[in-house]
Amino acid sequence: MAISYKKLWKLLIDRDMLKKDLQREAGISAASITKLGKNENVNTDILVKICTALNCGIEDIMEIVHMEEIR
Repeated sequence: MAISYKKLWKLLIDRDMLKKDLQREAGISAASITKLGKNENVNTDILVKICTALNCGIEDIMEIVHMEEIR
């Protein structure tokens, strides 16, 4: 099992936002954006900041996927 943030990137596209816009609005670092882009683990505080900035729920930005689905 792994985490995928594809939903987050789709949401940004739907809202016509860039990653740097999210970084500024959520008050998170460029390193956190990079980790999200690589589907790496991030602190839950980061996820809460993103959800607050985008006014959405956690299920709107991430999902748990099976390893076979990633490949």
